[in-house]
Amino acid sequence: MTLPDHTARAEGRAPLALVTFLALMTSVVAMTIDAVLPALDAMAADLAFAHQNDRQLVLLLVFAGLGLAQLVFGPLADALGRKRATLIGWAIYLAGTLMGLAAANPEMLLAGRFLQGVGAGGPRVVAVAIVRDLYSGRPMARVLSMVMTVFMLVPMLAPLMGQGIEAVAGWRAIFGLYLALALVSGGWYLVAVPETLDPARRRPFRPRVLAAAFAEVATTRQTVVAILAIIAVFGTFVAYLATAQQVMEELYGLGPWFPLAFSALAVVFAAGSVLNGWLVMHLGMQPLARRALWALTGIATAGAGLAAASGGVPSLGVFMAVLGLIFLCVAILFANLNALAIQPLGHIAGTASSVILACSTVGAAAIGAAIAQAYDGSVTPLFAGFAALGLIGACLVTFGGRMEEGA
Repeated sequence: MTLPDHTARAEGRAPLALVTFLALMTSVVAMTIDAVLPALDAMAADLAFAHQNDRQLVLLLVFAGLGLAQLVFGPLADALGRKRATLIGWAIYLAGTLMGLAAANPEMLLAGRFLQGVGAGGPRVVAVAIVRDLYSGRPMARVLSMVMTVFMLVPMLAPLMGQGIEAVAGWRAIFGLYLALALVSGGWYLVAVPETLDPARRRPFRPRVLAAAFAEVATTRQTVVAILAIIAVFGTFVAYLATAQQVMEELYGLGPWFPLAFSALAVVFAAGSVLNGWLVMHLGMQPLARRALWALTGIATAGAGLAAASGGVPSLGVFMAVLGLIFLCVAILFANLNALAIQPLGHIAGTASSVILACSTVGAAAIGAAIAQAYDGSVTPLFAGFAALGLIGACLVTFGGRMEEGA
């Protein structure tokens, strides 16, 4: 694979092979979560889960493992290089996948899911670090949007793939899909993709060096403000993922049509990422993020009001329309807030990416889990939680001071 030249980097252009590779690296998280959604009932019944809401742990423990592991993989990527850190992550992911495949009880399955999250931290952190190695400023945000567009093809297909695999071979066969994903992505990186971190820029994996890097991240105002806003926005997404199967398949009675509804919302997300790739080059990252956050807050507030007026269960059309508009905003925010967070820290891109992704994942998982646990057969708490988180993010980006966007 040929990396983009200086002109392409300045214009925010990236070869299709690079975008596809980075999307595959990041899609491991989406595939690991989304492919099992249609099989949660079968897993719970087969392994005798004690409570209905325990199914949410199959998803939430992936986020927990992911968040904790990312604190390690960023410094590893700065010390060992992007490629070695990624391959370590894939090895851990394979171990967790095999554990889930052989699970004989809920505890073994959940432990495997946690390990899958830990392993997925490597590829996810490195994908963002590679983009920062090659790009900065608005071009970086544009390339992240390209990656996100391809990345969102996974949620469009993953539930349908998971449903088909379960129907033919049972839910355990879905873990075979995970094995294939890890082997293809890891093999592609090993054989065809150059290392993007110059050996001269590597940073020793020592406590003193790591502490200094973490301190720099924690004291960079722009990065801290962006991370807090990411937590708010990502929290809405986690809450949706944790409750999607219960809400769509059970509350709205979609049954086997659930994956199609899930995929339709993923199409909206992908469209938002495409739109952001054009808008960000004209409006800038912070102005666009500010507008999207206020729009998200207003839409979610209206959704909560409509839900409350309908006894907690608005029509399926209203529910999908409100969620679709929210996800349009979220798609715009993901790329821009992550680019704003890492922009000032290009000299420690791996560690910075690690802290940003770890904090946002753990924070969002905690907030999303709290909102998901409030689910009681009504979508009012879901939309109300989205509105509150949107307001927090909007205030942070609006009143948190001017952010530098780079070249």
